[in-house]
Amino acid sequence: MKNKLLACPYIVWMVLFTIIPLGIVFYYAFTDSGTGAFTLANMASMGSYLPIFLRSIWLSLFSALICLLIGYPVAYFIAQCKPSTQRLLELLIMLPMCMSFLLRTLAWVSMLEDTGIINTFLRHLGLAPLPLIRTNGAVILGMVYNYLPYMILPLYSVIMKIDNRLLEAARDLGCTPVNTFTKVILPLSAPGILSGLTMVFVPAVSTFYISQKLGSTGTTLIGDVIESQFKTAYNPNLGAAMSLVLMILIFICVSIMNRFGESEEETEVIAKV
Repeated sequence: MKNKLLACPYIVWMVLFTIIPLGIVFYYAFTDSGTGAFTLANMASMGSYLPIFLRSIWLSLFSALICLLIGYPVAYFIAQCKPSTQRLLELLIMLPMCMSFLLRTLAWVSMLEDTGIINTFLRHLGLAPLPLIRTNGAVILGMVYNYLPYMILPLYSVIMKIDNRLLEAARDLGCTPVNTFTKVILPLSAPGILSGLTMVFVPAVSTFYISQKLGSTGTTLIGDVIESQFKTAYNPNLGAAMSLVLMILIFICVSIMNRFGESEEETEVIAKV
């Protein structure tokens, strides 16, 4: 009984800030903006926004894969350092996250724009300026920069738990460093890979500020469309329908992670075998 009472604040919080907002989204997604009557028209109109959904998924997946390629070596390097160095490197990784997300994105705008730092430097060298902003590459760059820590930290926490006795056993059995990595380290770090991919993909697919500042009309993401439905088009019903579809997509990603990713306890058991 005492444990149930301790859970009351959490239950109240979940009801007020999770269940009720989700209920409001469901209500607006399946009602008409004029009469409030039940309708499926909002969901039926999702087909016209399919290219934007696909673009959002593609750019987010590509960004998540780049974060994996960059983050895995960084996480592995940190895991091999001594504890004091590990704490310092963790601090350096998390330090940019203490700065405003908007300021970090605007910093890239000032560097990539046509009159920005990079193109100004190229002009001083006598070179032609490059089209660095308002492209898919600029949007991906913004996503990678902002969400890379979400990839490094889960990978680091999983790699740190790998039992060194397994690595010693692999070397004793004649495995080369490459074989040790591919047959021992990489499989045991799979939960961290799935967790990192999910933690990068979920905020990237729903972002809108990065695409607004670093992209153009050709790089509009679903987050931009949802924001415009609430702020400029004044059609919250359609915006709620898009949000609902996006939430379903995110739930699918999380379900895949839970289905194929092992829990931390399972990782520890395997590491002790």
